[in-house]
Amino acid sequence: MTGRLRLALVALVALAAMAVMALQVVMAQPLPFSRALPLSDLKSGLYFSGKDVQALQADEFANPAQLWLSQGAALWGRASAVNGKACLSCHGNVSSMKGVATRYPAIDPASGRLFNLEDRINHCSTRHQQAAPMPPESDALLGLSLLVTQASKGLPLRVDIDGAARAHFQAGASLFVQRQGQLNLSCAQCHDQHFGQRLYTDILSQGQPNAHPVYRLEWQKPGSLERRLRSCYAGVRAEIPPWGATEMRQLALYLMWRAEGLPVEVPAVRK
Repeated sequence: MTGRLRLALVALVALAAMAVMALQVVMAQPLPFSRALPLSDLKSGLYFSGKDVQALQADEFANPAQLWLSQGAALWGRASAVNGKACLSCHGNVSSMKGVATRYPAIDPASGRLFNLEDRINHCSTRHQQAAPMPPESDALLGLSLLVTQASKGLPLRVDIDGAARAHFQAGASLFVQRQGQLNLSCAQCHDQHFGQRLYTDILSQGQPNAHPVYRLEWQKPGSLERRLRSCYAGVRAEIPPWGATEMRQLALYLMWRAEGLPVEVPAVRK
């Protein structure tokens, strides 16, 4: 073998090795998820609501969620009976929470768990105020969740689905298209494929989460996204996960990514 041929073979081997390394790097990158609904086609649930509901949400004085917002504002400044600390003590005015609600669910760095906003509020109050945990859907937790979320009113949703959140996001994406219950239906069938069509007297929305916690007339009070998801599970006659279930947070994470760019819309009203 001549010297030139030997050098050519060495160069070819080196190029092949570099190509393999480049392919490995590409394959290691997370694949982008396709969107059934383009971002330009996203619409809040308010778009599919009747004019009476739209008017009620727009009326600052008649909007019934204002009662829970007022309670949340009172709780924000109320000192703990145990150590005298309030949310106000650490965070100052609630305006410091601007942008927070747009980022949840998110990974809690200390525990590695996927937290929704209610989890974060409860974790903060039990740890720093030494208070008892607020039960799911309690007026206190809903009031504080509404108050913190309102601080981000008008800001676009933008959750982080990379790093430790990636596996949760993938699980939520799978849940969204998984047929469940005695009716054998998935979230996608209603909210991706048939939105805008009537289901009995109601128009199916896209199932966007940008208005939660939301006051629903059928509940006569606000409710969290987790409560709404549990209602959907009941609607298709599926087994309802327990309160605080990780899969509810995974599904919420996917929904928030799916709604990326929609503005936070609180206090909101739905039928």
